Order: sequence, then C-alpha cells, then structure tokens
Amino acid sequence: MNPRIAFVAAPVLTFTYGVFRILDGLDGVRGPGIAWTTGHLAFVGALVFFAMAFHEMRRLAGRGPLATGLASAGYVGIATLIAQFSIDIVLGFQAADHAEMGMLFDQVQAVPGVQQVVYDFGPLLFFVAQIGLVLQLAARRHVKAWTPVLVIADVLVPFVEKDLMPLGAACLLVSFMALARVSRESRLADGRHRVVEPAVPASV
Repeated sequence: MNPRIAFVAAPVLTFTYGVFRILDGLDGVRGPGIAWTTGHLAFVGALVFFAMAFHEMRRLAGRGPLATGLASAGYVGIATLIAQFSIDIVLGFQAADHAEMGMLFDQVQAVPGVQQVVYDFGPLLFFVAQIGLVLQLAARRHVKAWTPVLVIADVLVPFVEKDLMPLGAACLLVSFMALARVSRESRLADGRHRVVEPAVPASV
C-alpha cells in the first residue's frame, strides 16, 4: 500500500472516532450502541494506518537506532491501544446498558496487569513515538518546525478535553499531509538515483 495513504487515513479515521464519540455522549452516557461500536472500529482502523505511518517515518528519519527505537515503541503502544479498544467493543456487545458495561469494565481492569499495561503505560508509548519521530524529522529538516507543533497539539488535546478530538485530528491531518509530501518526494528521489544494473547476456 502507498504509505501516503496512511498519512491521510490515520487522522481522518481519528476525526471520525472523535465525532462518533461526541454523538455517543449526547444522551449523557457513552456506550453501548451503534455510535460506540462505530467510533471504536474507526479508531482501530486509524491505529493500523498509524503503524504504517510510523514505518514510513522511520524510513524518512534514516532507519537509525533512535528512529527504530521510537517506531518500535510506537508499535507496542498501538498494540495496547488495539487491545484496549477491542475490549471496549466486545464489552459493548455484551452489555445491555451503560451500567452493566461499567461493571464488566471493572472486572476486566481488575485482572492483574491489564490496567497498567493496556490502559496506563502502554498507550503512552504511542504518543511518545508519534512526537519523537516527527521531532526527529524536523531536526533533520525534512519537515517545517510547525509540523511537530501540530502533532503535539493533537496529542495534548484529548488530555485537555476529549470532545475536542476532532479539532486535534484536523491539526494532525495538516501535519501528516506535509509528511505525505515528504514521503512522495523522497521516494521519487530514490527512484531517480537508483542504479539500474546492466543486463548480463546469457551464455551460449
């Protein structure tokens, strides 16, 4: 798949999750229901595209130890977030109402290690990798200084007010569009500089 697609799809699907999250809360509670499930599925899809984006950002950063470490941390963070959102989706299907879903969440989070790995520490790696990779690209002058600023804004917005997630995703889309252009230019340059080996005539 063209990596530039990931740079567009990841923020668009994150924006979709943010919108459905707002719609889900219009009645005063969130989940279970169609909006809950649809929003969570959208973000799981976004996480898949984030993994592709991290892979491309690592390539653009030169595949060095720092970029590799950040991307690897990002993959771990993505895995824990997928686990978290998968739990949300499954419990949403199992629960008859919001109160029952809350009790099911308490049971899952009471399992030793789940709260710490899936809900607390693990997801932080996703955000650290996202910021770290784009800062490295900015330091290497692959992107403008405003690009990491918008990425950081997207990361911080949910911690301030989760209902502002669509705004944060819009900031991320602008920054990722810049990364998509860099990716395209880099691959075109690689194609122009690739040495084509001369064909070796078959022996008669």
